[in-house]
Amino acid sequence: MLTLTFLGVGSAFAKRNFQSNALVEAWNVGPHAQSEPDDNLLIDFGGTGPLALHQLKDQPGFGYLNDAGRIRYAAIRNLFITHLHGDHIGGLEELAVMTRYGTNSPRPRLHIAKPLVAPLWENSLKGGLGVHADGMATLSDYFDVNALDPVENARFALLNRNEFTPISTDHIRIRTKLDWPSFGLLIRDRSSAETVLYSGDTRFDPEGLGPLMRDAKLIFHEVQLEEEARPVHATWSELRSLPPEIRKKMRLYHVSDAHFDRQYAGAEVEFLGFSRAQIRYTLFDSQGGPSLPGGLATD
Repeated sequence: MLTLTFLGVGSAFAKRNFQSNALVEAWNVGPHAQSEPDDNLLIDFGGTGPLALHQLKDQPGFGYLNDAGRIRYAAIRNLFITHLHGDHIGGLEELAVMTRYGTNSPRPRLHIAKPLVAPLWENSLKGGLGVHADGMATLSDYFDVNALDPVENARFALLNRNEFTPISTDHIRIRTKLDWPSFGLLIRDRSSAETVLYSGDTRFDPEGLGPLMRDAKLIFHEVQLEEEARPVHATWSELRSLPPEIRKKMRLYHVSDAHFDRQYAGAEVEFLGFSRAQIRYTLFDSQGGPSLPGGLATD
């Protein structure tokens, strides 16, 4: 079984609903029969990530993340970073320090597209992590780095069954489409060949993501509810233009605090609705398929 739980479902500056980071858990049986997963993966860990994880650890079924009232960072085994904005990497310094000095566990494995490796360290983490008690440090002092080449369609797996393939997304442009590295994930069950799409941050891109959305059993897609002339996120009106057969398997996330409580007519009719934080969504069950329509977990 493979499940996904949002730490938060908010946009970059969300506080009340936290930023959109997610915890994927791989189970040989499932949360109904196991106290903790056999493997797991954080998709991003932004500035509100530590506080969101601190709250999640106290929820039923997530006790394995609790270490006497503190976050049990040793329980986090894998990370995937979609891109280098603070709402996706702002919590990495805390995680890196706590796993290096606060536990005796192996370094968490960092799955990251090759174009992001050098700038993540040089531009974002080196200032705080570049020196430690033993002298100068590198990214590999804190993480077991698995650099993935997106050109070669590189991928990684959990439990040798759940396959994760980074997909380029059209988020920020320097001059042309995809010239600034940003990624989502295509999640595939190797047994059934069924897929789930996690968009990451992206503009509306039916040409690039359309075939993946068409084939996926379930889609988690970011949305910007505000309309603007030059958006760098997929807007509400743009996503509403997708065919109904795609919208009906799409859960939306990445909503600002200011808009979160507003009622958007048709959200639960035109789409599967808005994703909720601290709720396990079942991506694949033990037989390889989504357990319930829309991926809602039963536990």
